Amino acid sequence: EDDFQFIRCEGCRQESPNLKLLTCLHTLCLGCLGKNKPTGQCPLCWTTIPQATGIPDMDNVLFTNLQARLKVYKKIVDGVDLLCDNCKKASEFWCSECEEFLCTKCFKAHQHYLKRESHKAKRVMDIRTGSAKDFLEGTRRIGNLSCSNLTHKSQTVSIYCKKCEKALCCICALLDTQHAPFCDIRSETQRRQEELGTMSQELKQKRSGFEATYTALQDEAAQLEEAQREMRELIQQRVEQLVRQLRQEEEELLGLVEARQEQGRRELARELRHVEGVLRRMEAGERLVEKMSLYATEQEVMDMQPFIKGSLEELQQLQPVALDQAHPGDLGECRARLQAL
Repeated sequence: EDDFQFIRCEGCRQESPNLKLLTCLHTLCLGCLGKNKPTGQCPLCWTTIPQATGIPDMDNVLFTNLQARLKVYKKIVDGVDLLCDNCKKASEFWCSECEEFLCTKCFKAHQHYLKRESHKAKRVMDIRTGSAKDFLEGTRRIGNLSCSNLTHKSQTVSIYCKKCEKALCCICALLDTQHAPFCDIRSETQRRQEELGTMSQELKQKRSGFEATYTALQDEAAQLEEAQREMRELIQQRVEQLVRQLRQEEEELLGLVEARQEQGRRELARELRHVEGVLRRMEAGERLVEKMSLYATEQEVMDMQPFIKGSLEELQQLQPVALDQAHPGDLGECRARLQAL
């Protein structure tokens, strides 16, 4: 569906199982990152990629997991090879907790033995008539966090240690006295989501300043081009009235105009590129936070929030460039020489 085009690579617009999240909050696949490695910059906003390999360490687990879940939904909608994962008969149900298709017989056994686990299997026909958003909401599990202690992977995680900044199971919380203070994992997940939302709102307000700067720089660039055009015409008219001995002066003046024009164009292009890059980073941040609030599981929030928070804090420190500085491409020297001539 068009609503989920955002899970594709922002460079090549293709789906990829290996999506990386850059510090500028743009998402690229390994293929695009490999092609862009010589520049060492994000191809969308030109932010430097800090890793020497050109491959960021942070995986966009939100987008890759959404791709996997949407593939299941597409399989259900298309009705291709919908076989029970247990007995290989035609499936009639889907359990999002087990991530398995079930026939009617296996579904009854599933409901009997897992009735205390709150597994809610849905009919394939009901999923097929619903939307992708409905399917994703139904598969957005709450209790899929894993304990940071590798020996307790099978334990349910419901506690968060503020000191260690890790999710814990009850065994860790009770036996290891170094962990304190505690809070409920759902409360911590909600707090992190709200923190990202607040930062995103603050960036929206700050974004207006960068947009105003970008517009002003574009206007100044247009004025610069017009001034260069007028000055070139004036120089050519005046020089044509001079004697042959002054042709060399004409060439010098034209060269000076071209030099100032090129200098001004480079300076304005650099500023425009910088501000446009910041705006794209802000858009990427707003979009990512919005999608996390809609579709991220708690594990995805716990994995990605610190990284995203760092990038958003970096964006908050940026300020629009001052426009009261000296204008690039100043033609004062050229006008003075022309007057003297």
